Amino acid sequence: MSIRLYIGNLPQTLKNKELEELFGTVGKGIRFKAVLDRDTKACRGFGFANVEDEKVANALIEQLNGYDFKGNNLRVERSEKKESSNGAGRRNNSSGGNKSKAGNRKDVKKVVHSDAPMKEAPDPRWAGELSKLKELLANQKTAV
Repeated sequence: MSIRLYIGNLPQTLKNKELEELFGTVGKGIRFKAVLDRDTKACRGFGFANVEDEKVANALIEQLNGYDFKGNNLRVERSEKKESSNGAGRRNNSSGGNKSKAGNRKDVKKVVHSDAPMKEAPDPRWAGELSKLKELLANQKTAV
């Protein structure tokens, strides 16, 4: 059975030959595939290695995790198993079919920062004019 390893913190100017040579110093039977950007075809900074032998996989993790490769400290660890095999991936897996994984995650409230003013808050450039207008409206007496 093949063991899948995550190789992270790779340089964008990665040449597969150089990394394969580095893997060759650890052991044989290591197949690597970098994840590339769709538009630029540059390395996205990570990839996956498949190793047939458990001992070689452990040696690869021990020797290369934290190894300085072209100014980057590599991150080598066992890859997590895929969530689903229906081809939908994580992006389109919103049907709610697999709730066990989502149920284990912490409920995290994400904070989105924006330079745009909030809808409830008035524009600070008009705050002075707005306060004058509110004062005029409050002092205005109309017959109802």
